[in-house]
Amino acid sequence: MIKLISLFLSFSFLSLFSFGQTESSKLQITQLTKDFYIYTTWQSFNGVRFPANGMYVLTNNGVLLLDSPWDTTQFQPLLDSILIKHNKNVVMCIATHSHEDRTAGLVYYGTREIKTYTTKQTDSISQIRGEPRAQYLITSDTIFRLGQHEFEVYYAGPGHTTDNVVIWFKKEKILYGGCLIKSTEANDLGNLSDANVVAWPETIHKIQLKCGKPKYVIPGHQSWSNNQSLEHTLMLIEQYQLNEKK
Repeated sequence: MIKLISLFLSFSFLSLFSFGQTESSKLQITQLTKDFYIYTTWQSFNGVRFPANGMYVLTNNGVLLLDSPWDTTQFQPLLDSILIKHNKNVVMCIATHSHEDRTAGLVYYGTREIKTYTTKQTDSISQIRGEPRAQYLITSDTIFRLGQHEFEVYYAGPGHTTDNVVIWFKKEKILYGGCLIKSTEANDLGNLSDANVVAWPETIHKIQLKCGKPKYVIPGHQSWSNNQSLEHTLMLIEQYQLNEKK
C-alpha cells in the first residue's frame, strides 16, 4: 500500500510540473533544479515555429522572472501558472537585452506591480525604437539579493546585441545567458541584425573567465541540456567568420 501511495504521489508531482510540456502548447515550464525553472514560448522565425527560453527563480520574497515571453499572449498565463504551481507571485523582472523576445512584457508586468529592470544601455535602445521600457535602470554590473538567492547582472561586452547582459548565480553555478549564448542545438548565430560578431568572442571569453565552468548554461533559444554552450557559441562565431572571408 505504501508503495502504491508513493507511486501515486510521484505521478501527481510529475503531472503538476509537466503542465504545458508538449511543444504544441503555447507555454512550457520545466524545472531546472530546486528553485530554478525554465519557461519556453514560441513565435515564427524565418517561417519556422521557434522556441525562446526565459527563467524564473523561487525565493522566500517572491519570484524573480528573467525576460518576458516571446509570445505576447502568454504574459498573464505565465504569471497564473507560477501562482498555481508555487503559490507565489512574481515581484521582479529583468530583461537581458532590447529585442522583443526579452522586453515585450515589461510594460504589462509593470502594471501588475512587478518591478521591471533593464540596463541603461538597453533602455536607451528601447526608447529610440519606441519599444517597451522598464521602470528601473541598472547602470553598472550589479549584485542583487532576493530572498535566499543572490545573483549578478553582468555586462561582458557586445555580441548578439550591443547591450546583451547575462545573469550569474554564483552559488548555484547557473549562468542565464539569454541570446548572447547559443544552444549546442544551434547550427548558426541566428538573428544578427544588431550583432557585433567581431567583439563577440572576447565577450564570451570574459564570461568564461568570470564564471569558470557553470553547472547549467541557459541559452535564449533551443535546448539547455548541454552545458557546453559557451564553447559552442565560440565555434559558431569562428565558422561564421571563416565563411565571411570566403
